[in-house]
Amino acid sequence: MSGNTITRSATPAMTTEPAAPTPSRAAPTAARATGHTLAPSRAARELGLKRSELDLAVHLGHLRTVVDDAGGGRRIARAEVDRLRAEKGFPESLRERVDAVGTGPAAQILGVPASRFTRLARLGLVTPVKFYLNRYRAVVWLYLAAELRQFAADESNARWLTGRMPQDMRRQLGAGLDLRPRNWRGRHLGFLLRQSDDPWHRAAAPAALLDPIQVAEIVQDPYERAHLNRHLPARADHGPPGSPGAQLIERIVTADDPDEIAWLRTDLQHALVEARAHRLAPRSRRKVPASTASRHATPRAARPEPSPPRGGPPPGDPRPTAGTAPEGRSGLLGRLRRRLHRPSGQAPSLRNNPSCTTDTSSRPSRS
Repeated sequence: MSGNTITRSATPAMTTEPAAPTPSRAAPTAARATGHTLAPSRAARELGLKRSELDLAVHLGHLRTVVDDAGGGRRIARAEVDRLRAEKGFPESLRERVDAVGTGPAAQILGVPASRFTRLARLGLVTPVKFYLNRYRAVVWLYLAAELRQFAADESNARWLTGRMPQDMRRQLGAGLDLRPRNWRGRHLGFLLRQSDDPWHRAAAPAALLDPIQVAEIVQDPYERAHLNRHLPARADHGPPGSPGAQLIERIVTADDPDEIAWLRTDLQHALVEARAHRLAPRSRRKVPASTASRHATPRAARPEPSPPRGGPPPGDPRPTAGTAPEGRSGLLGRLRRRLHRPSGQAPSLRNNPSCTTDTSSRPSRS
């Protein structure tokens, strides 16, 4: 019933569990090599679809995309457009496959009141394919009309459309059970895996549904975590970060059930092993600062001390200054130094004092 939904636990009423889809990866085609591709808006016009219907057709696997070599996002191969246009019943058959309806039209398809259909959806018996927030910030879930018709045509589902619901189901609904966000996440995981053509993109698919703290516990290498974040799919923009609308979207797209978190973590671990084997995460080569390099550099050999010149004093022998001249130094400069550094109260020495020398001019001359 739920198509490509990936759901690993359910209420007791859901006896079957859909298998995980095999991703049909967008392999390189001749269209990409030769450049015969179309922009999504151009492909939507040629197929007679709205842009939202074209995106849904891509998510459901009805239309394959190729990677734009110029880096402008994914494009639609011309061969894919021609294939759909050549199908019998085009374009009505294609529109029926991508027709998504709200709660009111969905209840009419099943022939039940809208309140009963909401209970069926909360129990996980029908799986939403997309959602949006209206102007009152209320979540509007959309369902594939083709899947609803299949559900109504199955005789085993007649007990859910008529009569009284089982007591345990009503008890779960009274406790606040609502599997619509979880079933949508399982289906959205199939969409992401189908569009991934790289092991790192496949690893980013379960990481997009986990809380960043959960991802950080598994991917502890900061370089790998940054490389994984670059491959995360873009989320719908419903206001600035932290706004009520953005917080509501964050709660819907993030896994909260313990068992759901457990198998998403397991899928992420297995996908990381494949991604590392395919290509390691790039690591930046940052330049080491000059101060750090000088600290870790090998110390250079000490320079030898210059040898003293011949005939000069040794390097450690201080030269005499104005207050340290030896007493025995002769000459006018030595006498002046001794006179300047004479202690106070000491009588001047008469030795070697030129004023105490004999004045021969006062002696009487011989006649």
